[in-house]
Amino acid sequence: MTKFADLKLDPKVLKAVVEAGYETPTPIQSQAIPHALEGRDVLGIAQTGTGKTASFTLPLITRLSRGRARARMPRSLVLAPTRELAAQVAENFDTYAKYTKLTKALLIGGVSFGEQDKLIDRGVDVLIATPGRLLDHFERGKLLLTGVEVMVVDEADRMLDMGFIPDIERIFNLTPFTRQTLFFSATMAPEIERITNMFLSNPARIEVARQATTSETIEQALIEFKPSRKDRTFSEKRAMLRNLIASEGAALTNAIIFCNRKIDVDVLAKSLKKHGFNASPIHGDLDQSVRTRTLDGFRDGSVTLLIASDVAARGLDIPAVSHVFNFDVPSHAEDYVHRIGRTGRAGRKGKAFTLATPSDEKYLAAIEHMLQKPLPRGGAPVLKDEAAEEKPVRSRTRRSPKPADEAAAPVTTADKPQDEAPKATPPVEDQRQEDRRGGRGRSRRRDDDAPVVGMGDHVPDFLLREFKPA
Repeated sequence: MTKFADLKLDPKVLKAVVEAGYETPTPIQSQAIPHALEGRDVLGIAQTGTGKTASFTLPLITRLSRGRARARMPRSLVLAPTRELAAQVAENFDTYAKYTKLTKALLIGGVSFGEQDKLIDRGVDVLIATPGRLLDHFERGKLLLTGVEVMVVDEADRMLDMGFIPDIERIFNLTPFTRQTLFFSATMAPEIERITNMFLSNPARIEVARQATTSETIEQALIEFKPSRKDRTFSEKRAMLRNLIASEGAALTNAIIFCNRKIDVDVLAKSLKKHGFNASPIHGDLDQSVRTRTLDGFRDGSVTLLIASDVAARGLDIPAVSHVFNFDVPSHAEDYVHRIGRTGRAGRKGKAFTLATPSDEKYLAAIEHMLQKPLPRGGAPVLKDEAAEEKPVRSRTRRSPKPADEAAAPVTTADKPQDEAPKATPPVEDQRQEDRRGGRGRSRRRDDDAPVVGMGDHVPDFLLREFKPA
């Protein structure tokens, strides 16, 4: 079996790897590192959680151990699709390069340009960046890419999903043609294939697993249910999720819950907090300081449930995630692999649950077609009463009228107490005015036996009056 000591790494790098607790490389590492140390371009295809980050970080540090950086001209460039993944690469670099004198700079959004400019001006060996922020610095004239010796593109398929491919092509054209390129992805879409054919020179293609496969250490379950009403889908889904979390009991130490929309991330996090769960949201609209604080809390255990958009689905290395819940079925089939890949990492066991309604049938079919097998079906937990979340609806019902015989029955003085005198009946005109003032919606019931008041035997006095001549 191959050991890290057999890979011809720099002794200082090897010492840091051993201190980090690693002895045996993963398949992608054992195959990619020798080619990278030889200076060849590498095209690595491996499912998430297989150690792709160390596959380029270790040979990168070994190669850069000789030489010196110049101001505004980084010697190597690592591109990542999200801030979190870029920050994680920076952490790996700090871990493995602690016995070297190499310097790094992290260029991501949400951080002031001034601090990043100071790092670039001093000169850095490794520049780790997201494409958008890198081009911002370049267009401001603060950065030159003509000195890049090694260029790394991590999670290339995620770059495609996020629309970064034009930026990636532009960055490739800004770097020297003689650079070494390390290109890593979990899936190989046609657009990714086109870029590799254009910018990689005779790469060593390394594919350690079939494209878009899930780890065997993850126990998957698809929970299908039909909501009672369409407008109650979201609330009943939340109730099912809470029951599912409760049913796992002590086996659930922490979990990542994925939603398709950022607004649903916030709503679900508030709902779980309301029901006593330790939950925090993370998505692209939050400030970088909030996202960093939330991730740190999830890593140290102060946050149990991380409610996330797909910003957390790629590359985040949190080894001890026990569960993943797909609150929404992902609209892109590849995202299913990356989402559930947050659990079952480094040989650990994990569980992944997906909640699906009849409207998700198209997305489920795409996922099963990609995996070339059906998702295991699981039993739905018993739903609790949602009365606590639903606002009561007040119904306006009219009072039922009294029975006709009761309403029509005349009340005589004999039926009243002896000491109560009968009330005088008000004049007809006064009664009409009373009705107009107080009872517009009141039901007026006329006794059939009562005489009709109007133009009959009785003529009103004002009609009998004589008009005086002018």
